[in-house]
Amino acid sequence: MSINRRSFIKSAAVAVVASPIGPAVAEGSFASADSLEGDGLNPSGIRMAGVKMIPVVNGRYKVWTKKLGSGPVKVLLLHGGPGASHEYLEAMESFLPEAGVEMYYYDQLGVNFSDQPDDPSLWTLARYTEEVEEVRRGLGLEQFVLYGHSWGGILAMEYALKYQQHLRGLIISNMAASTASYLKRTATLKEQMLSSEDLARLNALEAAGDYDNPEYEAMMMNKLYPQMICRTKPWPNAVDRAFSHLNEKIYVQMQGKSEFVVTGNLKDWDRWDRLREIQVKTLTIGARYDEMDPEDMKKMSKLVRQGSYAYCPNGSHFGFWDDQRTYFGHLLSFLRSV
Repeated sequence: MSINRRSFIKSAAVAVVASPIGPAVAEGSFASADSLEGDGLNPSGIRMAGVKMIPVVNGRYKVWTKKLGSGPVKVLLLHGGPGASHEYLEAMESFLPEAGVEMYYYDQLGVNFSDQPDDPSLWTLARYTEEVEEVRRGLGLEQFVLYGHSWGGILAMEYALKYQQHLRGLIISNMAASTASYLKRTATLKEQMLSSEDLARLNALEAAGDYDNPEYEAMMMNKLYPQMICRTKPWPNAVDRAFSHLNEKIYVQMQGKSEFVVTGNLKDWDRWDRLREIQVKTLTIGARYDEMDPEDMKKMSKLVRQGSYAYCPNGSHFGFWDDQRTYFGHLLSFLRSV
């Protein structure tokens, strides 16, 4: 059956005008064409589904942010990696907004929806710490809660040590206070989670620096990550997307070629002796199967001035997926207390 395109469009337009599809829109709710000019990054006068691009590195680049929910408690989420994306944190959407918490995602520079310049000088802890402050200013956040998971936890600690006057609270999820502590834990996990044969082969590949060997990658993805990173089967789509969008150049420069051998510029990072300087109310979160030792998170909660600790007995590194009831019970309780 053929359709006359002109007649179809005309009929559709009449139908839209004639058929109520919801509450009437107040006059002035939509912008005129003259009011759509924005700040060069974001158009004004139109609804953007919470998305706002923020200038960073003194305006040379821009990063993607998104607001969900509304409420007096505002949380900025720092994802892990380095070089991953916000996507694996999407479990937050099922809990925070409906609890009256205003949450903000952002993809760090070099990742996913943000600019991805090919400039190795940008991939440093100091530069990323300043980026968080640029994002805070761009979003107009003051007395907010900063949440950092994994590498984002490193970033959250660094930010708190320099800019804690802006913080209402701090959450450090699944991150120890030094690279050395992290490596001590992963060395133990390899022995616990692998057969003697697999462990010998993994150690041999690492000793040879053969991290790109398909056998090494298969062992990580099929035998280790499903136990210590995320224990849900299958993995949530958000986790798959985050892994697919990993910027490996950033990961290699800052972490290294492997989850178990840190050769990047974070290899000597250590803040155990400075945790006492963090005075804002702080929650640390650990999990039984995590690649970070939960005892380290417990210790950290006692070193900061106003610390509390949450433990996920069924969780791994992504406890917000594989131990949701426990994880969000603790997280929301803390957010109600700040």
